Amino acid sequence: MAHILKTLNSWFWWENIWMPVNVTWAHFVDRDGLVFPKPHQLYATIPYAFVLLIIRFFSERYVAIPLAKALGIKNVRRVKPQPNPVLESYFRECSKHPSQSEIQGLAKKCNCTVRLVEKWFRRRRNLEIPTVLRKFQEAFWRFSFYLTSSIAGFIFLYDKPWFYDIWQTWVGYPFQTLLPSQYWYYMAEISFYWSLLFTLGIDNKRKDFLAHVIHHLAAIGLMSGSWCGNYVRLGTLVMFVHDTADFWLEAAKMFNYARWEKTCNMLFIIFSIAFFITRIILFPFWILRATLYQPTYYSTTPVIAYFLFNGQLLILQGLHLYWGYLIFKILRRFIFLKDLKDDRSDEEEEDSVTDNEEESAKNGNKNGCGSSKHLLNSSHH
Repeated sequence: MAHILKTLNSWFWWENIWMPVNVTWAHFVDRDGLVFPKPHQLYATIPYAFVLLIIRFFSERYVAIPLAKALGIKNVRRVKPQPNPVLESYFRECSKHPSQSEIQGLAKKCNCTVRLVEKWFRRRRNLEIPTVLRKFQEAFWRFSFYLTSSIAGFIFLYDKPWFYDIWQTWVGYPFQTLLPSQYWYYMAEISFYWSLLFTLGIDNKRKDFLAHVIHHLAAIGLMSGSWCGNYVRLGTLVMFVHDTADFWLEAAKMFNYARWEKTCNMLFIIFSIAFFITRIILFPFWILRATLYQPTYYSTTPVIAYFLFNGQLLILQGLHLYWGYLIFKILRRFIFLKDLKDDRSDEEEEDSVTDNEEESAKNGNKNGCGSSKHLLNSSHH
């Protein structure tokens, strides 16, 4: 087994995959004031990711919650339906949204009214939907990171020649020294996406959940690969192009949860403009042009990494087009219907059964559940 792992490791780090002709890993030893990125430095992104999770915990608890309260968002405590094996089994194995005829059948089976069964399913579905406060906390954390990284990225890049002339990303390649700002920019970005992967199971799940998983994995793969191949100049540009649009979206989400409709609409329109400029125009016609077309001027025999990186970048652009389509649909509905709702989010359903009806069920009303088979729990957990 050890021999197999050693063989795979030697194949993975084969110079012909990563390096131009006549360049080996030995050339990437720090010397004469030149500092190069080293693959083993990427191990640090895992503990850094946990540091970000700690920062996220405190920022969500001590900054996001007070801010949410100031904006009028209340911490609503969910009402749990009382445990019922029949309905719980149906909810998990058959359908979370039973038809009217199915509800009537379940009501007879449980000796309950139809309205109480409907209420049980509404409450059960609500348990799987994050509260508005929880959504606000997540949006606040992402907004904070994207805004901070955008400001830091601009500070790191504004005085660099490749920020204005993308041909400069290839000048002197692959012997381009690593700057301290580039090191920390990379560490922060990779760690952030690791932290998002670590919390996928507890964060708010959307209908484009799979697209987010692919995006996070592609982002980590691209940044790690560009680090190992010393494509750091291009990598920082890719990160900056992405982050500058994302914080507008997270800001729009926060004000949407606070029901500040006009502010949310304005921020979403700004985000849409920034998204189409950065992801639909700049990324393919500026970044991809530099990765697909310009390297052929410096080498007539592209390395294998050329195809690997560009393949991942094209996948990323495919996701941009997919999300651009979703954004276009939302904007079209807003322009023609004045409705700016995100179809990816599930809305919490309100209970419609009165407390009197539920109380009569508890007391053994002839139309309600038996005293030993209460379906609903009217108390808050």
